[in-house]
Amino acid sequence: MQNVYSVSQVNHYIKNMFTQDFMLQAISVQGEASNVKYHSSGHIYFTLKDEKGTLACVMFAGNRSGLAFRMEEGQKLIVSGTVDVYERDGKYQLYARCIELSGGGELYEKFEKLKAELLEMGMFDAGYKQPIPRYIRTLGVVTAPTGAAVRDIIRITQRRNPYVQIVLFPAVVQGENAAPSIVQGIYALEQYGVDTIIVGRGGGSLEDLWAFNERIVAEAIFNCSVPIISAVGHETDTTIADLVADLRASTPSAAAELAVFDYDQFIENCRHYSKRCLRTMKSRIELSQSRLDKYRLMLEHKSPMGRVKEQKMHALSIEERMEAAMQSRLLDARHRMELCAQRLHGLSPLGKLKGGYGYVQTADGRSLTDIGQVKAGDLVTVHLENGRLTASVLETEPEQWENGGERLPYNAEANHSEG
Repeated sequence: MQNVYSVSQVNHYIKNMFTQDFMLQAISVQGEASNVKYHSSGHIYFTLKDEKGTLACVMFAGNRSGLAFRMEEGQKLIVSGTVDVYERDGKYQLYARCIELSGGGELYEKFEKLKAELLEMGMFDAGYKQPIPRYIRTLGVVTAPTGAAVRDIIRITQRRNPYVQIVLFPAVVQGENAAPSIVQGIYALEQYGVDTIIVGRGGGSLEDLWAFNERIVAEAIFNCSVPIISAVGHETDTTIADLVADLRASTPSAAAELAVFDYDQFIENCRHYSKRCLRTMKSRIELSQSRLDKYRLMLEHKSPMGRVKEQKMHALSIEERMEAAMQSRLLDARHRMELCAQRLHGLSPLGKLKGGYGYVQTADGRSLTDIGQVKAGDLVTVHLENGRLTASVLETEPEQWENGGERLPYNAEANHSEG
């Protein structure tokens, strides 16, 4: 029966194979640094790569004395150490004891020197960077006429806004003539009058991207009156052009996204703002109309005509109340007058005369109310309803009446004593 081994046994066996290989115990490997990570523990994790492969590497904190510079992406390195297997993951990696700059070391030092000079001159200062126009009509591109960079820029631009015109300057982006070609492209597009310029190319090694680290390119970007977006290499690549440009994009595609506004989104925003403006205008008009009505009423109230009208209405109201009060008073007075008239009618001598009674006066015109006022033979005047007559008193005979009208015998002594 065939033997069956565990994973750990296999990993241990492979580790022993690496350990017994003396070449792997003291080896130097040349390549380009990528994915450099300085861990908080002090260890450095990175990858060495070339055109055909990659190798995982680590330098422990205890070996940092063998590193005289700070590692960055794109550096050409010679790493010396041991290739061994990490049993837990079953992966092999290079455990570095010494790291030196390789052929690109001189370029890296040149890069750092120019970077320091331009930094001191203020060419990286944010105060000199121009804002990228939000809405552009023409986009200038300085890059190789063939390659993924220009194709990505064209594709993204046409997708976002097909009305933007792309003006391409076919520049050399690698080699001895690359820097002058890039500078020429920047000046040409500036003279043409584009709204924004994208300067860039695809990724590569430090040597491949070196044209964008030249002083003349940095000065051309800094002095250009047109805003420039730098899109050199991949996100991990950093060049002098990236630091001097008005805006850095991680890739050429990202540069097109930053430079060209989305036309469909722009139209949608315009519709949205139009609706908001209409709503705001309608609200403002309604508010103004309400205020106008309020002020109109206030003006009518405070105007001379308004005051006159108000006083006239007040006078009419008073007149109506006075008329009503007068009518009420007249009715009351008429009622009382009718009552008084009825009472006077009951007391009127004419009324008595009409009832068959008469009014008697003495000869000298006094009212005759007592038989003691006349004697037999005196003349008296009797007033009746339809005239008067003169009569002579034949005799006088006293009589006494009760309230009920019953006649009582006359008591001469009592009447005399009462009189």
